[in-house]
Amino acid sequence: MRTVVILQSNYIPWKGYFDLVHDADLFIFYDDLQFTKNDWRNRNKIKIPKGAEWITIPVGADAHRLICEVEIKDSFWQTKHWKTIQHYYGKCPHFARYQAFFEEVYLGRQWGNLSELNHYLIRSISKELLNLKTVFRDSREYGLSGQKLDRLMELVTKAETDRYISGPAAKDYIEPARFTEAGIELAWKDYSGYPEYPQRFPPFEHGVSILDLLFNVGPDAPWYIWGWREGSLAP
Repeated sequence: MRTVVILQSNYIPWKGYFDLVHDADLFIFYDDLQFTKNDWRNRNKIKIPKGAEWITIPVGADAHRLICEVEIKDSFWQTKHWKTIQHYYGKCPHFARYQAFFEEVYLGRQWGNLSELNHYLIRSISKELLNLKTVFRDSREYGLSGQKLDRLMELVTKAETDRYISGPAAKDYIEPARFTEAGIELAWKDYSGYPEYPQRFPPFEHGVSILDLLFNVGPDAPWYIWGWREGSLAP
């Protein structure tokens, strides 16, 4: 059975995003959709002593563009984000393990397109830091037409999948009967039950960037995302 996940790219996503990557044989970035302001595309949360704090890439206020069209016109934020990450995570047990990788992202390269940055981070973290074998594609490769659910169904069909996993938020517009008619199994992702891990600055917060998990538990991160569910021994 070939499982596909289709999702917009996010900036340094939380662990649940990578749980979906793990579930997929094929993960398709779906960035030729409307960019939504104050969403996860250009920002995420990190853990700080008073709770969680947003770190946001400035991309302007233009509402008439696709996610893949969003330009990053200034690079000052890169140094600012890296200094913020260093400040709050520098003393974590595994910060040094990943420091060189993230320094290259923030200080060694300049990013002009939001999708390009997000895709690079998600692919690299998945493959190099979490050791996933998932294949990544881009929805723009499939020559899509139509709108909303029709467009999604076209993409799912062209991806030649037997099983589609969706995040729970899509229950608002997905019609399960459409998948049944197409002979495709529809599954809903359940984000409940994630075990807590040693996190600085209690109380514990699940809904923060994957950076938090990586810097705190290092190579044990996969267990806290999916290994616990598969019955693997706890680290």
